[in-house]
Amino acid sequence: MFSTFSLSVSCNPKTPNLLKPFHCSGFPNNSGFRLHCYQERSLPPPAVGPDESTERILISKDHVLSDHDPVLQQNGLPPLVSALKASSEQNAASFHFPGHNRGRAAPASLTQLIGRRPYVHDLPAVPELDNLFCPQGPILEAQTEAAKLFGSSQTWFLVGGTTCGIQAAIMATCSPGEFLILPRNSHVSAISAMVLSGAVPKYIIPDYDIDWEFAVGVSAFQVLKAIQELEMEGKKPAAVFVTSPTYHGICSNLSEISELCHSRKIPFIVDEAHGAHLGFHTELPKSALHQGADLTVQSTHKVLCSLTQSSMLHMSGNIVDKEKISSCLQTLQTTSPSYLLLASLDAARAQLSESPDVVFNQAMALACEAKCTLKQIPGISVLENSSFPTFPAIDPLRLTVGFWKLGLSGYDADEILYRDYGVVCELVGNRSITYSFNLGTCRDHVQRLLLGIKNLSATHSSIQYPEERVLGGHASFDDIIMSLIPRDAFFASKRKVTIKESIGEVSGEFICPYPPGIPVLIPGEVITKRAVDYLLHVRSKGGDIVGASDPLLSSIIVCNV
Repeated sequence: MFSTFSLSVSCNPKTPNLLKPFHCSGFPNNSGFRLHCYQERSLPPPAVGPDESTERILISKDHVLSDHDPVLQQNGLPPLVSALKASSEQNAASFHFPGHNRGRAAPASLTQLIGRRPYVHDLPAVPELDNLFCPQGPILEAQTEAAKLFGSSQTWFLVGGTTCGIQAAIMATCSPGEFLILPRNSHVSAISAMVLSGAVPKYIIPDYDIDWEFAVGVSAFQVLKAIQELEMEGKKPAAVFVTSPTYHGICSNLSEISELCHSRKIPFIVDEAHGAHLGFHTELPKSALHQGADLTVQSTHKVLCSLTQSSMLHMSGNIVDKEKISSCLQTLQTTSPSYLLLASLDAARAQLSESPDVVFNQAMALACEAKCTLKQIPGISVLENSSFPTFPAIDPLRLTVGFWKLGLSGYDADEILYRDYGVVCELVGNRSITYSFNLGTCRDHVQRLLLGIKNLSATHSSIQYPEERVLGGHASFDDIIMSLIPRDAFFASKRKVTIKESIGEVSGEFICPYPPGIPVLIPGEVITKRAVDYLLHVRSKGGDIVGASDPLLSSIIVCNV
């Protein structure tokens, strides 16, 4: 890994700045080494061979964003993209990592697929590219521009996905033994954050919709009730954590929750992984930051257009110590960050900032048309805001379609739509499928989806099927008993038992269907028959189970308590 520390060495008096370190204020340095931060430098560009020419892939036959679209026209490249381009074009004699040496030794099996250009730009933290942990150059400029666009007081770029951002947010606000209020259907990253921080969960059991068979959002009343229950015990939560929007796009009333938290000086954290685009269209719900969240973590790679694994952490106000956030991120993130991921965040920000008020017009129009068409198809249910009147909004770019009236599970319908129409969805559930509309969604693909669903309806609508319910109208986790806190259970001694023997034991592992990555079993919880039945059902339908030492679920790891 490339260290953030370097020796102050100059090998050649004619090139005194080549390895010149740059002082980074506000960053601990007790090692005796000088910090190697951003330093401008340049070399003459090499000749570019014909095999290294930049290739563009444009989507035709529809109005999809391309390099020629007015939305993307740039007067200049975004700061980090520009720095990466300049560094990759240097005529450098490279004696640094990674071992493919700026693409010279890139494996042929992959270059046949993606070419050499990604390797040429896969550079380490050379000085002119700045340092993620003490940014003073293009990374700092890129993060500052992102903060302006999203409305934060400070923004951090993440190369470990929203997972590491959530972990940092919880670690920065919750010390060992302190309480974190959060919904039980939170993403697994929030649970792992409690293992890392030693925080004690105070779970909110969210409402569960029996038709769609998934949990919804969180209300301010539920948060208040959790706070009051702790106060009655003489305790105070260190933070409140809420997921909004959910994977299905259901948004909680964050303004009310924020007001409640701030009246008690409690930090408010929002997992906004699925909402980086919110607020950038008049018909999109407001973002968490604009509703008063102190910390919000967004997957910029989901609806926006950065590379997979790249995310952003935003902060607002002064309830949370920003130095603590930086320290936690330094602990959690790799010391060898991918500059392709970092540059993609900068590029996605620039793409959005060109025309933020209109960039989603096409995606919004296609999503609206699709929903209107689907509502006319017999036997098809469409998730709408009217389904959840207690919640302020559902993301209009998230399309969830129910198939239970056709006697089909989501898994059955997805298999047919993929096999016969090449339709690839975002999320499969027992009774529904969720599709994500984004800046690259084109009319041809929407028409293929609609045609497939119409044919499903025509094939199955005349057949009467008994309705199959997995959980009998309840979530798989609404009767939880916590025997150990997640951290203690994670480090406890364990043993392996059969699936039937596990009921009544204390879970020693995370077990969750993926997606959406919400654990059905969490270390420290007593295993119930309902949870086991649900997991076995998902497994029988072809769903993926992650976290379990035995993905076939013939056995489970339990704690020795």
